[in-house]
Amino acid sequence: MSVMDKLKQMLSGKEEQVGKGVDKGGDMVDDRTQGKYSGQVDTAQDRLKDELGRNRGEDRPPQQ
Repeated sequence: MSVMDKLKQMLSGKEEQVGKGVDKGGDMVDDRTQGKYSGQVDTAQDRLKDELGRNRGEDRPPQQ
């Protein structure tokens, strides 16, 4: 079992809290870099939320 699979298992059912944490972490990175990498941070936030189940089944099938 991969690390990502273990994380998904631990965080299942807590997608809303995970999303808030990802947003908060991204905002912290934006603050520290003074927004220099905000586009990349936003992309990373979206991908992480998708991977951890926020949008599971809405737009895309789960990636493997």
